[in-house]
Amino acid sequence: MTAESSRGILARRWQLAVPVVAAAAGVLFVASAVSSGGTDLRASGTDLEAVVQQRANTVDDLRRRLRELQAEVDGLGVIVGDDAVRDLRSRVAAVGVDAGITPVSGPGLVVTLDDSPLEEAPEGFDPNELVVHQQDIQAFVNAMWAGGATAVSLQGQRLVSSTGIKCVGNTVVLEGVPYAPPYVIEAVGDSAELLSAMAEAEYVDIYRQYVEAVGLGLSIEDVDQLDLAGYAGLPVMDYARRL
Repeated sequence: MTAESSRGILARRWQLAVPVVAAAAGVLFVASAVSSGGTDLRASGTDLEAVVQQRANTVDDLRRRLRELQAEVDGLGVIVGDDAVRDLRSRVAAVGVDAGITPVSGPGLVVTLDDSPLEEAPEGFDPNELVVHQQDIQAFVNAMWAGGATAVSLQGQRLVSSTGIKCVGNTVVLEGVPYAPPYVIEAVGDSAELLSAMAEAEYVDIYRQYVEAVGLGLSIEDVDQLDLAGYAGLPVMDYARRL
């Protein structure tokens, strides 16, 4: 084998291996409610353990499948046929949707959360209760996942397992970038299922109570077409585990 052909095979192996390794780092569920370390400013009895465990099981299945694909990539190191390359890339792309690195389009919901227009808190309420906090955003995001969303984005950024939603002052920081309200959550999936999941989510219900009490902003729009970009960063595997 010539040096030129050896370099060609090595380059093709690298092109195949990169998306596989990147996809291995993705996961369907945003567990930032557990890992972001923010302070809960509103009382809540929401128990997400069952949903988290379900997503953790999905992660394990994806990781096993990706290890199998990686083994196939390694096995193609000597002779790589075009048909085998296309087949392998097709399977990696399918996993990439679940991992969050592949763009997703389809019908779904757009949820917008905003601070209250009130300048002063009503009697019996704290000024902190007039603004949207990280746990409010997390409540809606987690409800989307529980409702079977294929993909979810916040402020145009695709959410993956390593996404941390943190409250800093009067802004929310996402992947190191601060955002001011309103906060726009987009979810691709069955609208009826997503709406049902939000209706059953206790923390979402608590937020709705503050909408009525202090005027927090809440808008839910059913749309026929959403186009969510793939995750642009370098994913890191990090998901919630039972302690």
